Amino acid sequence: MIQTYSPTIRRKEMEAVLTCMVDEKIGPGDQTARLVQAVKEYTGCDGAVALRSPSVALEYALKALDLPKESLVMLSALAPAWQIITVERLGYKPLVLDVVEETGLVTPEILEEGIKNGGKLIVLTESMGILPDIKAILELGIPVIEDISQSALSYYPAEKENEGEEGKDQDEKSQEDGQKEEPLGKRAGMYGVYTIFGMEDRDIITAGGGAVLMAPCRREWIVLKKLAEEAPSTDIMPDMNAALAFVELKEFERNEKTRMEIFNLYSRAIASGRHKTFVRALDRGSTIYSFPLVLNSGFKDAKAYAQKKGIEIRQAYENSIVALRQEEIAPSCLCANSLLLRCAMFPLYPRLGQKDVSLMVKVLSSLP
Repeated sequence: MIQTYSPTIRRKEMEAVLTCMVDEKIGPGDQTARLVQAVKEYTGCDGAVALRSPSVALEYALKALDLPKESLVMLSALAPAWQIITVERLGYKPLVLDVVEETGLVTPEILEEGIKNGGKLIVLTESMGILPDIKAILELGIPVIEDISQSALSYYPAEKENEGEEGKDQDEKSQEDGQKEEPLGKRAGMYGVYTIFGMEDRDIITAGGGAVLMAPCRREWIVLKKLAEEAPSTDIMPDMNAALAFVELKEFERNEKTRMEIFNLYSRAIASGRHKTFVRALDRGSTIYSFPLVLNSGFKDAKAYAQKKGIEIRQAYENSIVALRQEEIAPSCLCANSLLLRCAMFPLYPRLGQKDVSLMVKVLSSLP
């Protein structure tokens, strides 16, 4: 049976973790500091701290912002369920927002309505590796905490400061040189006041558990740094986890190239069918996080068909807020509820062999 999810663990990752065990250095230490430095170099953030879980990371972000208790914190209905549990535990009130079917994301228009209803902050979940319209969201003027657990290391489009004749000349020159324009602006996570880089078992970079909380700018890092210095060791990511994540980070480009090749094969397989995947920017403008397919038929039928072929598929949003509180949230989040019921996750990860990928393509192209 081809499993839906599989972390990409090779010899390098195993050796990194084993070295920590042999050296008897398994608590927070040098490996944790090395991971933080690598994240800073890859993303360009001003500072960061490696923590035990995304939930702990959100707690520290909200502490750093000094958000008054009882404030309304806006969350996507398709965000992971730990977000609403953490927000409520810390004494805030969640305001759960619907999404749009094309991307599965919250839009500026939906957020604007949330602000009218009292929303003071948004935890912006970039699910399935797809980036939101960040510029329009920032123009709403509320604090944004980005969650890049699935979109990490993708790029937002480059900001064009001097458009006009100069930009036109550059475009013409690029065409003459045969260059392909890439959206090499800021990395995902560099627009929020704070950013949660989750590293759980199903995240795009895994530490086996944990998260790096990033502060893109100096002003926010000064506040977060003080909290990090006072943090108990039980809140900090251990070296064993950090060692795994460090190698995963270094191997990202290699793994992402493989994921993109498989994604392109899958996309061609469904091109003439009834089922569609989400709209996303390619060429590094999104991260390939598995293969979500929005079904035009029932999930149970698709699951049974795939299972007969030896493939496990799961509901893409089985661990989401709307899945946890469906009866309560579904009436006001119709699109999110529809995606919970109709969006299937198909296996897509670097360790899939050519034979398995060929089987996946056949199943996707013939899915009833």
